[in-house]
Amino acid sequence: MTQSSHPVEDVLDTTDQLLEDGKDGLQVSELMDELGVKSIAAVLLAPSLALVSPLSGIPLFSSACGITIALISAQMLMGRNHLWLPSFLSKRSLPARNTQKATRTLRSLAVWMDRRFKRRLQSLLTPPFLRVLQGICLLCGLIMPFLEILPFTSSILGGVVALLALSMLTGDGLIALVTVTGLTLAIGGAAIHLF
Repeated sequence: MTQSSHPVEDVLDTTDQLLEDGKDGLQVSELMDELGVKSIAAVLLAPSLALVSPLSGIPLFSSACGITIALISAQMLMGRNHLWLPSFLSKRSLPARNTQKATRTLRSLAVWMDRRFKRRLQSLLTPPFLRVLQGICLLCGLIMPFLEILPFTSSILGGVVALLALSMLTGDGLIALVTVTGLTLAIGGAAIHLF
């Protein structure tokens, strides 16, 4: 995937194009291959956007996306330029009807994001700050399988990962700053409430 002025829409367009042939479903490996390892942030954005869509209600879908996010984030932290996923994840198929419904639902949000996000505070998207963002994505992914018993709760963490992936994809460090600040305040508020 090359640099584009519409990076979020491009992820949805790629997903839709892969389903145009009347397929029953879309394998995770197909989507990753099409998005390309050169844009690992786009590959990370795909499962995180899926989590904030109606697809998150499918049993075990949140767990599969969480493990995928964790594996991609770990490889980003290691600086790998070739992504690897175990076959039980890469061969997992997303139902065509649900996937198309999810891309339609997310389309207006993608258009809105692409219009507003631009290259800002790019120093926040370079090491060591970039490693912090990737570490947060890794932790969110690892927590998601444990939230499977509470329907749609992993959508919140999916939203956090989506925003961080979006900041890396668009080069907008302001999104990362706002997301990390909001997450820190939420965790701090929950800690104060619990103790």
